[in-house]
Amino acid sequence: MSKPSSFSLRGRKALVAIKDERDASIVRRQFERLGIDTIQWEPGGAVDGCADLALIDDEFLPLTAPAQRAFLGRCPVIALLGTETPSRLKLMLELDPATFLVKPLRSAGIYAALVMAFERNERTNELKQQVAKLEQRLRSRRVVLAAVLQVMHSHAIAEPAAFALIRRAAMEQRKTIEELSAEVTARGYLPRATG
Repeated sequence: MSKPSSFSLRGRKALVAIKDERDASIVRRQFERLGIDTIQWEPGGAVDGCADLALIDDEFLPLTAPAQRAFLGRCPVIALLGTETPSRLKLMLELDPATFLVKPLRSAGIYAALVMAFERNERTNELKQQVAKLEQRLRSRRVVLAAVLQVMHSHAIAEPAAFALIRRAAMEQRKTIEELSAEVTARGYLPRATG
């Protein structure tokens, strides 16, 4: 399934929490032009879990329930700022906003903020996946190192030769080096190819 483009906004849902009615009407009108469905959030109300984006006014900070904050962490957040005081900015940063808009709102800039928010969220998710893969590889490297040490001791060979032996065995058995290393550490010896 292909991912939607950050520039394609039609059919998306936005959770909107804006205190000022003038700003809220500008957002509703602009979102309607762009084909975005608006879900209005009121303080103390439940957060709808199906929004693709959240636009949060700094007048509504801090959000009340941790569950609401947790939900906002899964979708890109656009901060609507009315003041630049450090304490207010610190509260807003807890939501990890993808981008921001400044009050009083104008319709110009809303589309750019939306595109930037979706694009930043996409890139952040890709980076998180890469970090998870690298952490997994780092954990598996420990297993490979343990297997290399085991082969070094059992065959009385140097580290490069032990690693080459494991790599060759992995290729012969059509396994990854990490899989074969796990077998070596579990069995205590280098398994032979069956084929």
